[in-house]
Amino acid sequence: MSVFRLRRRTGLSAAEAWRRVTDWPAHGADVPLTRVVVLTPGPPGVGTRFSARTGVGRLGFDDPMRVVRWEPPGADRPRGVCRLEKYGRVVRGWAEITVAADGPGARVEWVEELRVFGVPRVCDPLLSWAGRRVFGRELDRLLGPSARRPA
Repeated sequence: MSVFRLRRRTGLSAAEAWRRVTDWPAHGADVPLTRVVVLTPGPPGVGTRFSARTGVGRLGFDDPMRVVRWEPPGADRPRGVCRLEKYGRVVRGWAEITVAADGPGARVEWVEELRVFGVPRVCDPLLSWAGRRVFGRELDRLLGPSARRPA
């Protein structure tokens, strides 16, 4: 089990930061050989399923996920939380994305636990490092130029 945490501050409102980090098709747009497809119709929320396909043709794997918690930030809730569960044959675990109002902008935190089939626990530090690099770059892209790591 590999766990990593990402934190960003952005000049975006909490509502806009939430919209961007929960735009599932936009995830993976900048990750080589990865495409995200939403599998359920309708607006996002609890029960939404989507899958990240990584690879070329038949050489690759799917990372299917489902939203199990969906509490967007709003006037009555300054902090939003989305929790995903990964249930694939290759990748399992969970991710929790929190967006909170912070002055004129927002704070975003992404915590993820990854378990990759066939990868021994001794590789967990390397998997955490890779997760921070890949997901950190993607989070920066989704939030845009105002995203920065908190001091």
